[in-house]
Amino acid sequence: MDLRISGQRAIVTGSTAGIGHAIAQRLAGEGAEVIITGRTQARVDKAVAALLEQAPSGRVRGLAADLGTEAGCRTLIEATPDAEILVNNVGVYGPKPFEEITARDWQEIFATNVISGALLSQHYLPRMLARGAGRVIFISSESAVQIPAEMIHYGVTKTAQSALARGLAELTRGTAVTVNSVLVGPTRSEGVDRFVTDLASSRGASVAQVESEFFTTTRPTSLLGRFITTEEVANVVAFLASGLAAAVNGAAVRAEGGLLKGVF
Repeated sequence: MDLRISGQRAIVTGSTAGIGHAIAQRLAGEGAEVIITGRTQARVDKAVAALLEQAPSGRVRGLAADLGTEAGCRTLIEATPDAEILVNNVGVYGPKPFEEITARDWQEIFATNVISGALLSQHYLPRMLARGAGRVIFISSESAVQIPAEMIHYGVTKTAQSALARGLAELTRGTAVTVNSVLVGPTRSEGVDRFVTDLASSRGASVAQVESEFFTTTRPTSLLGRFITTEEVANVVAFLASGLAAAVNGAAVRAEGGLLKGVF
């Protein structure tokens, strides 16, 4: 299936590993020119090399910048002033008891998970609107709807992220520009894979046993009953980035394995 994105420029933030890397790989495989970002030059260089190895004819370049800062966002904008596709994927997370979350914790997680996407969209969206075409996609989470008690601050940022996407979509009326968010469920990313493997080792259990226990006790409403793969998330994002998804705008698209029980 031709997704009609060949030759388009796509920025995927936080894409040296995990979901972001899989999205970059999928878009590059569709013929898009892909710009990936990460916090360190070493990780960026490694990720670019991996993508080019997987798709030797792909057009991929990288940029090292901390997008949790205004200066980092400005570095990306100056290096790549225009793009047809913007995937706001960069994000941080981590469990922490609510009573221990500091003001600095709140500021840092909002800066990375929410403000980075707001600043980048503030630059790229008007250019898409001027052309009358473009895609902005926020990688949110099922935690935006079902706030996890073990990391309330993370869930709040994901709710804010989807609200931001919906608000920006209101600006696209009458154009071929769309803005959507993707509610991603528990995914076997680099960090999750390491956590599960370490936990299994410490318990003397298999990875499969730990995964089964997680979906029995922590996320029992999941219909999938397993971790989603990064490639499965990337497939959803690639569709939303494509010309085939013209009718999807202002949506919080579910890719969470049926974990959310609500109809809407």
